Amino acid sequence: MSQRQSVGGAIRLPRLPRLLGALAALLALAAVLTGCGTGGGTPSDGPGGTASGRRAAADRVEPLAGTPTPRLPVTVRSADGRDVDVQATDRIVPLSGSISEVVFGLGLGERVVARDITATFEQARRLPVVTRGHDVSAESVLSLKPTLVLAEATTGPAEAIGQIRAAGVPLVVLDPAKKLDDVAARIDKVAAALGVRDAGDQLRGRTEQRLDAAKKGIPGGGAKKPRVAFLYLRGSASVYLLGGAGSGADSLIEVAGGVDAGKESGLKKDFTPITSEALAKAAPDVILVMSKGLESVGGVDGLLKIPGVGQTPAGLDRRVASVDDGVLLNFGPRTDAVLTSLVEQIHEGGR
Repeated sequence: MSQRQSVGGAIRLPRLPRLLGALAALLALAAVLTGCGTGGGTPSDGPGGTASGRRAAADRVEPLAGTPTPRLPVTVRSADGRDVDVQATDRIVPLSGSISEVVFGLGLGERVVARDITATFEQARRLPVVTRGHDVSAESVLSLKPTLVLAEATTGPAEAIGQIRAAGVPLVVLDPAKKLDDVAARIDKVAAALGVRDAGDQLRGRTEQRLDAAKKGIPGGGAKKPRVAFLYLRGSASVYLLGGAGSGADSLIEVAGGVDAGKESGLKKDFTPITSEALAKAAPDVILVMSKGLESVGGVDGLLKIPGVGQTPAGLDRRVASVDDGVLLNFGPRTDAVLTSLVEQIHEGGR
């Protein structure tokens, strides 16, 4: 399946009556969400199709041609201030879906022995899960006898990270990736830790080239920029959050030629519990959701039952854009496909 295929589907249906429902207690998940964007990966229940019926197509990472040979040992600086000596990379454990994408993209996927729940792409599904939304099980990781662990700055708990290091396993922490400008740095950092800097240069170049191509599809000529609100939804847990500055989605929306409605309305936090007042102030023309999140609230009809959603311009027009959970905020080798999908979905009439 080609990386150039789309990763989501826009939903534009006839208006239906909008019912209001009571919100359950909201859970604070901002810490989990930091980085799903991952650069660290947003919690995901697995791959899923969009409500429009188009299959999620970016569920496979395209590796570089050929398999690079790591040049080891190397010493790299971890984001938590440690210098880490890497002697071997034959058993790699990436602790987020975003990092996993880079490792597989570099052509070293066969060396990966475990995954985070957010690594939902095809090649990773066979691997055992050792982290769920940045919550790592040190025992599970160590049982796989890794020679290198790659973690996010948000990976925890700290005791588990310490336990892995105390066992003598090299562990490199990466800075969060929350905007397009972070993609190149993340690829370079992972490639350096794996001892494949040349392959990193190739993957970065390919990724930047594809991102540039995706940007060419953004409408110009003074076209009105749509206001897009990113909603993080988990109906089963009664979690309904509105993205603001630093959510990760704000960067994607802006690069895709839109205005992040939450950020523009003054939300300084990355995620804030949804309220009717906040949605009215954001006044989005389009609502952006993760496909599994949309499913968890019962699709578009269920989304419009959340207080305040149905009264927004997006709710009145039933304009909902969806992108797969496992790729939306990963900021890695497949972000060009996400950008292409967003451009198609948020602008009137597509490209």
